[in-house]
Amino acid sequence: MNNEIANNLPFSGCRTVFLAEAGATSYEADGIVAAMRDLFHIAGLDESRFGSAEWNPLADVIRPGDRVLLKPNWVLHENRSSGGLDCLVTHPTVIEAALRFVMKTAPASVVLGDAPLQACDFAALMKSCGIHDMAARCQAGGPAIDIRDFRLVTRDSAHLRAGAHSTRRSLDQYVLFDLGSFSALEPVTREDSGFRVTMYDPEGLRSTHAVGTHKYLIARELIESNVVLNLPKLKTHKKAGMTGALKNMVGVNGHKQYLPHHRKGGAADRGDCYPGSNSLKALAEAMLDRGNRQHSPGMRGLCSAAAGVALRAGSLFGADRNVEGAWYGNDTVWRMTLDLQMILHYGRSDGTLAGVPQRRVLTITDAIVAGEGDGPLAPVPAPIGVLTLSANTAAADWVNTVLLGLDPARIPLTREAFLKGKYPLASFASGDVRVRTNEGLRQVAEIAMRFGRKAIVPEGWVGHCERIANPLERLFVC
Repeated sequence: MNNEIANNLPFSGCRTVFLAEAGATSYEADGIVAAMRDLFHIAGLDESRFGSAEWNPLADVIRPGDRVLLKPNWVLHENRSSGGLDCLVTHPTVIEAALRFVMKTAPASVVLGDAPLQACDFAALMKSCGIHDMAARCQAGGPAIDIRDFRLVTRDSAHLRAGAHSTRRSLDQYVLFDLGSFSALEPVTREDSGFRVTMYDPEGLRSTHAVGTHKYLIARELIESNVVLNLPKLKTHKKAGMTGALKNMVGVNGHKQYLPHHRKGGAADRGDCYPGSNSLKALAEAMLDRGNRQHSPGMRGLCSAAAGVALRAGSLFGADRNVEGAWYGNDTVWRMTLDLQMILHYGRSDGTLAGVPQRRVLTITDAIVAGEGDGPLAPVPAPIGVLTLSANTAAADWVNTVLLGLDPARIPLTREAFLKGKYPLASFASGDVRVRTNEGLRQVAEIAMRFGRKAIVPEGWVGHCERIANPLERLFVC
């Protein structure tokens, strides 16, 4: 075996990200299969048998009898912009191409699952993407492909007055983790940290995240897997800057009250919901908190309306309407995301962390049609035309970020993913990340110029995440 993925699994030493062009920015099945074949070939997987019927590239990752989880991005059943599904969710042709290679490895079980937004109509999304038909095509005598919705609670809509409903899942289908002082959230946690997530009772977050306590409710399917095939959609993200390999794992947590997305108040008031301090925004936040504590849909609706009035009044004085941490100063969401990465790699079935990685993780990022603008829920298409492959989620997103024309060193999520500690995500520095294409090893800067685009960034990130290329770069890249 002569490739970095095979030699460095499960993840810590894999500093190389592999990149293959799809040949077009459309999702024709044959083209996607060819692109994925090229991707595995560039990575040198099962190199000696490449080109033969016996070629089985994922055999280097998935062993016969392994339990495999495929984790796409299925965030919502509709794009809140006019951009369509291609730039919103992992495209079904990418999932199908990956599944066909997975099934060649003779796994014991295969799960395809996600915990999308609480208001997502999961059945509608599965129908729109043809997921059940796709799974039937891929099974071909192998184990059943189980399609799972990991959510414990859903909502009728994205409005505050919408009702919440328990799903058919039960608590025994999850593993509860408490990361305690090892959580990346601990340094910003105080007696009343004001952790918030849109449309959820703040008392729920108070019970799951406090000084010395940081709990997550993780789908058992992930923890009991031997291999996780991470299949994110590359997009800009209004709270995290970007979403890809790292952020995709938010979808393995079963209930939003375990997922802090920001802290109440402006930065001047020890929060990170918005810059500075703003009395009308503070009033809107108070109304939203009150609404989220109510059981009556009518009262919830009244509180939501009152918050809206406060925000509209603020807009008359030039303020935006952000009261959900949608800006570059959000210091919470990246910490929560890295906590979930810690669990992905080190989590055990008893809810503790092991000293060594517990499963093999491979990421294939769908960047054929990425999403830009007001992601992750209302992106517009950003054609890039590539797939990337990595056995290290930190390295994957370092490269994925530059494909969007962003600077990963200016985005907390991608920068802090290389922090060292007891449970690191990488054993190397971000400057050591390299890229291999069918033309050989390339510098990240060259990949940015050749394959990247200048993506439209969310309003709250303008001027704070874009990549500024050195004018001399073109003279020195090789």
